[in-house]
Amino acid sequence: MSLADELLADLEDGDDEPIEDDLQALPNDVEDVDEVAMETEVSGDSVRSVAKLRDSDELKRVMGQIKIYQSGEKRHIVAGPVEADPEYVLIIEANNITVEIDNEINVIHKFTRDKYSKRFPELESLVSTPLEYMKTVRELQNYIDNSKNNEILQEILRPATIMVVSVTASTTQGTVLNPEELNIVLEACDMAIELNEFKQKIFEYVESKMSYIAPNLSIIVGASTAAKIMGLAGGLTNLSKMPSCNILVLGSQRNRVTGFSSTQNMPHMGYIYYSELVQKTPSEFRKKACRLISAKCALASRVDACHESLDGAVGDTFLADIEGKLDKLQEPPPVKTVKPLPAPIDVAKKKRGGRRARKMKERLGITEMRKQANRMNFGQIEDDAYQDDLGFSLGNVGKSGSGRVRSALVDSKTKARISKTLQQKLQKQNSIWGGSTTVRKQISGTASSVAFTPLQGLEIVNPQAAEKSVQETNQKYFSSTSGFVKMTK
Repeated sequence: MSLADELLADLEDGDDEPIEDDLQALPNDVEDVDEVAMETEVSGDSVRSVAKLRDSDELKRVMGQIKIYQSGEKRHIVAGPVEADPEYVLIIEANNITVEIDNEINVIHKFTRDKYSKRFPELESLVSTPLEYMKTVRELQNYIDNSKNNEILQEILRPATIMVVSVTASTTQGTVLNPEELNIVLEACDMAIELNEFKQKIFEYVESKMSYIAPNLSIIVGASTAAKIMGLAGGLTNLSKMPSCNILVLGSQRNRVTGFSSTQNMPHMGYIYYSELVQKTPSEFRKKACRLISAKCALASRVDACHESLDGAVGDTFLADIEGKLDKLQEPPPVKTVKPLPAPIDVAKKKRGGRRARKMKERLGITEMRKQANRMNFGQIEDDAYQDDLGFSLGNVGKSGSGRVRSALVDSKTKARISKTLQQKLQKQNSIWGGSTTVRKQISGTASSVAFTPLQGLEIVNPQAAEKSVQETNQKYFSSTSGFVKMTK
């Protein structure tokens, strides 16, 4: 329902007030409505409609307390729990508000980018850092052609970036901003720069005061990181009770991006991963450095919670230990030198003596025939033993003029040794059955043998006669049927 309809409804109700008063009040009310609409429109275009941290009471209170504590006297050492110290509470609040300031700067950067893209749309891709972008916009404004020889711009951007910006500015298709639009952009840039100054003041204050609250922890990871992990842990006392594996993940954020790779998310890396000591370590050793630093932070926080080593001596020891181990990890492997094999250790063999050793040497020694075969006469052509031109000869064996018998004598020392049992068996096999016959094997009954005797000359002998008499004797005395011939009492 519009304002005119409301006035007509009031007239129909029949109020006692005169009509002239209502008609006179109508233009004023309309003007008030237009003013409210104009204020709403202006506030919608202003940066203050999207960035409200700058004018918040919380930021004013924190910055006021920081100014009071910085101008005050040196703080006294707290004897009780550190959470009871009001300055410790202020440090935690100031550290948390720095995160809000970073988020606010990103919001202002997006607002400024949308507004200034009308004048220089390519600047967004050339300068990616939010704060550098807004400082560049604050300096260029509508005069983007003056970017080449601008001394202030040289303090913000690198020379190569300035050259690209100046070349792109000469060919841009942007239009000039009107004064109202330019004022809105400059107001946003001034707010972002001011918030960044607040952030720097907070960091300076935290770094100056953390050395009193947690000196050993601040030496290892820095004052800013120490304040962050203390704020998330809920205080120095709670931090001292946490294991190192939990300190490692303080401040980690798990980004769930559907459809993209999660290898670079690093869900188990928190504030310690982004500390200066870890970031200056090569990328392949950063995870090991995080585990090592978190373990030392757990020990240092327990020392600080007990108010020991206020001069930071324990923190210096831990830091030196961390740096030494990181340097050891980065050392190149030792060069492998080619070493010759060591000289073999010749162990003196056991030289056995005595009759048994002498007999063994005689038995295994070289024979006389082998000695003659190995011997060659000087200046004589040898005959090939195989007639195949192989160069194998018998040496002096069997040669005339060698001064030796053709066949070497049998040496009893080199004979193969035979056991006594085997010798008896051989003698039994070589024994002559039937007296003087030379027949040593069983033959048929019709065979005969002629023997020469000194008395009768030729003699025909039956070879089976001796064997027959032996069989008859065995049947007589060793028969299985006959009994004893004579028994003695």
